[in-house]
Amino acid sequence: MADIQVKLVKSLIGSTKPQIATAYALGLHRIGDVSVQPDNAATRGKLRKLAHLIAVSEIEQGGAD
Repeated sequence: MADIQVKLVKSLIGSTKPQIATAYALGLHRIGDVSVQPDNAATRGKLRKLAHLIAVSEIEQGGAD
């Protein structure tokens, strides 16, 4: 399973309290903050709530063969 890298690219100013709380739960406090999160349904729901404020990229886990 892959991880998801999330970067806050727009300000939280003017966002609703639930959106700000969700951003903080993801570890995003200021513009440019990057967080790596597991790829699961709960994380996808959080990302959907903040889709207009973040940039998302998928990270493949490189394990030892």
